[in-house]
Amino acid sequence: MNAEIIAVGSEMLTPSRVDTNSLYLTAELNTLGVEVVAKAVVGDDRDRLAEMVRQAAARSPIVILTGGLGPTEDDVTREAVALALDRRLVFQPAILSAIEERFRRLGRKMAEINRRQAFLIEGAEALANDRGTAPGQWVEDAGRYLMLLPGPPGELKPMFERFCQPRLARCVPPRLIRTLQLRIAGMGESDVDQLIAPIYRKYSNPVTTILAKAGDIEVHFRAHAETEPEALALLEAVAAPIEALLGDRIYSRDGAPLETVVGRLLRDRRATLAVAESCTGGLLAERITSVPGASDYFAGGFVTYSRRTKIDLLGVSEALLARHGAVSEPVAQAMASGARFRAGANYALAVTGVAGPSTGGESVPPGTVFLAIADHLSCEVVRRQFPGDRGRVRQFAAQTALDLLRRRLLSAS
Repeated sequence: MNAEIIAVGSEMLTPSRVDTNSLYLTAELNTLGVEVVAKAVVGDDRDRLAEMVRQAAARSPIVILTGGLGPTEDDVTREAVALALDRRLVFQPAILSAIEERFRRLGRKMAEINRRQAFLIEGAEALANDRGTAPGQWVEDAGRYLMLLPGPPGELKPMFERFCQPRLARCVPPRLIRTLQLRIAGMGESDVDQLIAPIYRKYSNPVTTILAKAGDIEVHFRAHAETEPEALALLEAVAAPIEALLGDRIYSRDGAPLETVVGRLLRDRRATLAVAESCTGGLLAERITSVPGASDYFAGGFVTYSRRTKIDLLGVSEALLARHGAVSEPVAQAMASGARFRAGANYALAVTGVAGPSTGGESVPPGTVFLAIADHLSCEVVRRQFPGDRGRVRQFAAQTALDLLRRRLLSAS
């Protein structure tokens, strides 16, 4: 069974609001084996919303609407769905009494406009809302299931879990969706696709999707099956040969980001890490410390953006900076060694580069980054030329530094 989700509200079309309800609903529907095939956001226009409901219901047997159930004139979801289904709105005295009682418990007098929330679409079942005044509605129409849910997540989630999930579980065929996510470092999107496409194109189930971020590629597999073992077998059939091709470029099989994977490796080895950052300006340390429990292995960081702080905080030689420039292999090496020594850590990462758009007086082009990793035996430095604007260069640099550490930790095991 397929489903479509429609978020209602003109405020959802502004840059200040994000539709997070659809993410929650998609996850819950997937656990029931329901595939969400479309999502839409529509403003507070009754006729436009009614047409969208007609189209969605013609394509998919499950349609969920969120928002637009309040008491004001711009809350048009009830009217729009009734119009789309060619049904009347019927006043329900019992719902009005429940709304009035809620206001009494809060010590407030109900405004007359709240009466609008006591209208049900003809033939619909009211879904009680113990977190707000707007009841939801469950509507069945010629084998289709429409759900009208309130917009606030604190009201929507308990209503869906209490009323909609059990009903859907009885309505949908016994089927489930399971996913597997591989995360890959050190390769571009086109390179990954060229390598693995001959494998995944053989399969329509699972479906494969490739997503790309700066220095981070995600390969998602989604399998539909009637049982858990069958779904897992489908996933393994396509993922296993792809994993064999990609090898250690795969850093995660459970969707964990690189900073989490590196944190696990450091903790397992009871090792500590320090960082020295110039062009990334603390981004690397922020990613490392975003992981709960990072204090177990993160000794600290130095944001040495200027030449003076490189000298004062890390002990980089003034002569070295004068001879090679701040963005150079020798300076990256000195930064990593200095950070490791001064923090008393087992490992240290250093990043120095030109994020752009200007060169900042350095002799290398924008996008040039030197990355270093130091331990008690050696200090390795790599030079990279990253594409994109300032933000992407910084993201590439942080991701590449973490992958250098991952590879060093794996080789030391």
